[in-house]
Amino acid sequence: MRLDLRDVARRIARDIPDGAYVNLGIGLPTLVADCVGSDKEVVYHSENGILGMGPAPAPGEEDPELINAGKQPVTLLPGGAFFHHTDAFLMMRGGHVDLTVLGAFQVSEHGDLANWATDDASHPPAVGGAMDLAVGAERVLVMTTHTTKAGEPKLVPRCSYPLTAAGVVDRVYTDLAVIDVTPEGFVVREMVAGLTREDLQGATAARLSFADDVGVLGQRE
Repeated sequence: MRLDLRDVARRIARDIPDGAYVNLGIGLPTLVADCVGSDKEVVYHSENGILGMGPAPAPGEEDPELINAGKQPVTLLPGGAFFHHTDAFLMMRGGHVDLTVLGAFQVSEHGDLANWATDDASHPPAVGGAMDLAVGAERVLVMTTHTTKAGEPKLVPRCSYPLTAAGVVDRVYTDLAVIDVTPEGFVVREMVAGLTREDLQGATAARLSFADDVGVLGQRE
């Protein structure tokens, strides 16, 4: 029943408005850039100092001096620019990023985000620019699997991992559902076909509410 993560990225891409200035977090969120249609003009920002990032270069055409925050080679679109990373952080902190898509280890029902540290010693803490993006972006979207590889829920009443920021998440996209964070907690907007409400609640530690018009989260929209 779980969606492929590229299908999750496609669903997120539908919600990115034309003309938006967007920062995509390291890891899963980078898939979203490949799914935004050519009918939209989206300006991508990277906290290491790029505005107007283009797609990944063709094999053999990589420029080792033009990389994103995840150290992946990128291209620069016409009109794009690169600059000191301090200026990139000023853009984030100054509210000049319309939307960010971040990964998560946990999201609480209050919209708290934990995505930089766990209790796993094999994965050292790495906050990067996540704290600045979480509090500076106008809208914060989270892309994640609904549970860990061990089956532990990521949507919880209260985060047990160190917070990146409190009360910042607007919407969560998982391989099982699209869920809004509201003052009343998590509200399910869409679910994958064949999944029951009981199944989804069983994979979620926090209490879920369901919209009156819950849609089907399909593999291709």
